Amino acid sequence: MRRIELAYQFTAREAVAPQGASLLRNPMMDVLHAVKSSGSISGAARELGLSYRHVWGQLKDWEADLGQGLILWERGQAARLTPFGEKLLGAERLAQARLGPQLESLRVELERAFTQVLSSDEDAPGVPTLRLYASHDHALTELVDFAAQRDGRESLHLDVHFCGSVDAIRALNEGRCNIAGFHAQPFSGAQTVTARTYRPMLKPGLHKIIGFARRTQGLIVAPGNPLRLHDIQDVARLQARFVNRALGTGTRLLLDELLGQAGLMPLDIDGYDHIERSHAAVALAVAGGTADVGLGTEYAARSARLDFVPLTDERYLLVGLKSSLDDPPMQRLLACLRSRDWQQRMATLPGYQPDHCGEVAAMKRLLPWWD
Repeated sequence: MRRIELAYQFTAREAVAPQGASLLRNPMMDVLHAVKSSGSISGAARELGLSYRHVWGQLKDWEADLGQGLILWERGQAARLTPFGEKLLGAERLAQARLGPQLESLRVELERAFTQVLSSDEDAPGVPTLRLYASHDHALTELVDFAAQRDGRESLHLDVHFCGSVDAIRALNEGRCNIAGFHAQPFSGAQTVTARTYRPMLKPGLHKIIGFARRTQGLIVAPGNPLRLHDIQDVARLQARFVNRALGTGTRLLLDELLGQAGLMPLDIDGYDHIERSHAAVALAVAGGTADVGLGTEYAARSARLDFVPLTDERYLLVGLKSSLDDPPMQRLLACLRSRDWQQRMATLPGYQPDHCGEVAAMKRLLPWWD
């Protein structure tokens, strides 16, 4: 078995990672991904800012070390990965997607630690911190970077721990965080699975809901949607291989909601117990052929270059303690969410739109099923 050693590096905040780069970078995987996306070694070299000779030499060294070919290339034809190269890249990307929430939390914590050391003594005390437990969401990851990069008098460190929606609200109620993030269908009825799950955890006199985003969830399918899947009934009828999310996640609640609406049971879904830990991992399971379909965000599908069948819009919401709304870190978060720059940035993400962003509201304002 090959040994894995982990590493990280400092980059300028404005530096842009190569397209398709993962949170935990590896030169070989970056090259394989670039060759696959560009169709040539020279194109991969340009994409990575390296010389053709350097990339060619790296590929030959890696092939010798692994004892397997990575690239199929003939003069006049597009370069492509060997079956072994495809499997290697697919396995690495899937592993990173499964660990994505934990890797993102680790990156944020390392950035916070080094910022405290590298900032001047005058600047360091001026950056407040909010501890946030939340369902994993790409817009929230973008918000972490955006809030940290604001003007010093407005910047905010979001100490994020990603978990399921139910677990996030539970962490807030147990005092383990300052704010929680969860998602739910805005127009579910009062007797739905979603309402029955969240209602006992949210207290009108204790909590306040903060608007954040509207995002699209649907079926993540292979390019061209070969099985012609259009809804959850098709998934059950055709016994398409499904990939699910873990118990306690908002997406698992959504699936159970859709099954109930269609008069279906978990046993009707082939793969109901096949679990992945993030939307990105669901998408990569479909891309890698271990599943035909999964339920997830449009952003995850587009990022993996898959097709997407929209099923529902949902609200991604934040919830905090009413007593903490006037605290300086919370005020900075609200100002950040209400800023035009942030809302314009969110609107560029596939499948996202600002939705009552930064608005502090009563339960029934943003959760109509509350009554």
